[in-house]
Amino acid sequence: MRAEILSIPDVTARFLDASRDTLADAGAKLREKNPPFLASIARGSSDHVTAYLKYATELTAGIPVASLGPSVASIYGVALKLESAATLSISQSGKSPDIVSMTKAARESGALTLAITNEINSDLAFASDLAIDILAGQERSVAATKTFVSSAVAGLALIGHWTQDKELLTAIDELPKALAAAIRCDWSPFGAAMKGENSLFVLGRGPSLAISNEVALKFKETSAMHAESYSAAEVMHGPKAIVGKDFPVLVLAARDAAEDSIVEAADRLAEQGAAVFVTSAKPSKATTLPFIATAHPLTDPLALLVSFYAFVEDFARSRGLNPDEPPHLRKVTETI
Repeated sequence: MRAEILSIPDVTARFLDASRDTLADAGAKLREKNPPFLASIARGSSDHVTAYLKYATELTAGIPVASLGPSVASIYGVALKLESAATLSISQSGKSPDIVSMTKAARESGALTLAITNEINSDLAFASDLAIDILAGQERSVAATKTFVSSAVAGLALIGHWTQDKELLTAIDELPKALAAAIRCDWSPFGAAMKGENSLFVLGRGPSLAISNEVALKFKETSAMHAESYSAAEVMHGPKAIVGKDFPVLVLAARDAAEDSIVEAADRLAEQGAAVFVTSAKPSKATTLPFIATAHPLTDPLALLVSFYAFVEDFARSRGLNPDEPPHLRKVTETI
């Protein structure tokens, strides 16, 4: 896992260098289709990628994004009316039967079907109108890291080419350097605050909420920690009732329009006695974690995620666990 995390900047740079024509072609197909909405098809970490891309799409293209339940096609056999839509399927292996089944059904209905995968000669790639190979190479660790970031970068670059957003595309080109710096951010003070704890909250808002979902999953997968992901707005309703003295809270704030509201929530939880750590320089009560500000608000959450990956691999080992071999899990899960 450590080696794969360290490879993320180079993997990202390699993908961007090799895939410009494919991404431009996919973006042109989306402009030609001009869909009134986009539908995503994914599970697990890949579904967290699509949640991140949902926010990115809605904030840039102004197009709503809906997450489709793969079992609607694979188990229930229902053909959705998607003829005017475009769909985006994400799967590292491209093997999961339910993802492939829903993608085939969408294509048969007349949707423009796009796929992001690490296996270009997979069932998912063949079921799609156009497949984007993330070129991440084999990922040995069960917990996805480099393939998650590569999939997110691929989707974000696709959106940039679709909307012809030069500012976003420039920021994506600069991302490998930012990710290399993000790996070096020291989040060990947060690890120290979790000594003896077995549960925590992870908060975000907007694109960083999608990343908080992935962070919570990785705590479970690698560190046997019960982690719940919440919107920094939603947590202030019911969930904050269980937050007491020294309860650990990791708050992911990007340099975007939601930063101030996220920091406000972090400070309010810190006032309840929680051990709150936030990736912002703005808190008055919560503790600041180091972060790398990228060239665009939409790329900031990816740098935060890479800092977290570097942290959680070491944190898992500090708990006597091997993050490369989590119990009860395997690399490829094929659901029907």
